This record gives sequence, C-alpha cells and structure tokens, in this order.
Amino acid sequence: MYIIKVKGKAKIPDYIQIRDENFVLVAYFRADRPLKSIEKFGLGGKEPQLEEVIKNLPFGKLQKLEL
Repeated sequence: MYIIKVKGKAKIPDYIQIRDENFVLVAYFRADRPLKSIEKFGLGGKEPQLEEVIKNLPFGKLQKLEL
C-alpha cells in the first residue's frame, strides 16, 4: 500500500489517500480526522502507527505504507 498527503486550499481541508499496489484508491479521508473509519480499510488496530506516519508525512510525496 502507498500513502500520500494532499494539501487543501481555502476551505478544502488536507486529505490523506491510501492506494494499493496498483495505485487504485483504497481510502480517502481528512488528515485531521484519519482514524474514524480505518477498520473498513483493513488497518484496524494500527491506529497509533498510522497516526504517527500521517503526522510526519510531507505533502505531495507518495510513500510506501509499511505498518
């Protein structure tokens, strides 16, 4: 899986995208509320690690998500 943080503009908030190995969009959620529905994306129980990754993730840089 891959993760990217997208910078919002004006009233649009920052978003997180999680993509699979084929770069198909798997999850798309606000960066300020990332852990509301994380279980339906297959990442349940990894909330603390994912929160840390999101906090340190630079905007616009695609990274391999290894949890």
